[in-house]
Amino acid sequence: MAVTQQALLAALASVQDPQTGKDLVATRAVRNVQIDGGDVAFDVELGYPAQTLFAGLRTRLIAAAKAVEGVENVSVSISSKVVAHAAQRGVPLLPGVKNIIAVASGKGGVGKSTTTANLALALAAEGARVGVLDADIYGPSQTMMLGVSGKPESTDGQTMEPKQNHGVQVMSIGLLVDQDQAMIWRGPMAVQALEQMLRQTNWNDLDYLLIDLPPGTGDIQLTLSQRVPVTGAVIVTTPQDIALLDAKKGIKMFEKVGVPILGVIENMAMHVCSHCGHVEHIFGADGGKHMAADFQLDYLGALPLSLQIREQADSGTPTVVAAPTSEAAGIYRQVARSIAVKIAQQAKDFSSKFPTITVSSNT
Repeated sequence: MAVTQQALLAALASVQDPQTGKDLVATRAVRNVQIDGGDVAFDVELGYPAQTLFAGLRTRLIAAAKAVEGVENVSVSISSKVVAHAAQRGVPLLPGVKNIIAVASGKGGVGKSTTTANLALALAAEGARVGVLDADIYGPSQTMMLGVSGKPESTDGQTMEPKQNHGVQVMSIGLLVDQDQAMIWRGPMAVQALEQMLRQTNWNDLDYLLIDLPPGTGDIQLTLSQRVPVTGAVIVTTPQDIALLDAKKGIKMFEKVGVPILGVIENMAMHVCSHCGHVEHIFGADGGKHMAADFQLDYLGALPLSLQIREQADSGTPTVVAAPTSEAAGIYRQVARSIAVKIAQQAKDFSSKFPTITVSSNT
């Protein structure tokens, strides 16, 4: 019996996207179907990075295809393609950067910088090109967490090359001033420094640039929201009421300026005793989950209060690279994929497709 494309696609439709739960045929992820007798070949293209899921997905696709009568050999190519998505209206995209993710908390001390570093490394581990901009002018920490140091190089005296480590491009005020120097700057100076680091860094073909925001809803946050093309924001909080209070202010700020909120991450959600395994909710239980439900936002996941996560970040090798097979690293990768999927579902940016109109006079 001859294998038909209709029968093959019907079989492949039983395989769901491991991250979204939608079938791969309906979402048009299955492409370039070729049938030659009992040999079939097709491509699957995901709109988000997910290299760690490819092997399992390939196994399920081959099994589904071989269930079709007449199919003998199956060839599957799986890839990810990240494209630029729309930011705030009227704000042009940044050269060399497809999507910008703002990571905010509203309150300090909730582990936002540690979360940012691990999410960046998780996206890179899934196959994306990733950068981190440390926007905390007064208290930069990404240089220590991502293990970078030294002044950035400049080939033209006007722009800077980002530092790189663990496959991630990094820029921070911590690379431009002495480590112990206090940044005693008023708001406008801090904003100018942020804009210079953002726009005068030669970001190299990034799929995602994560911006680690300082606490609060002040000048830097407003500048970022109004003049920087932010694809979406991620809110990091602990379950504690005082942290949730400030996180809610951050949510409302992004809503007012039209920046989509990709979801809420609950950090330090519980503490697991390293000796006996007892679970204790030191900062309360499910506060971030309830807040996400109240604001009708996606609850992206919960991270434990862990000595290892803290030690690994302080050493310049965050959890995702220091212990890639650990449960915590798995949670970071799951959260990172969820963020990437949310971005992939947003409207695409078509500004590069628009024709350029020139006016000339014929004399």
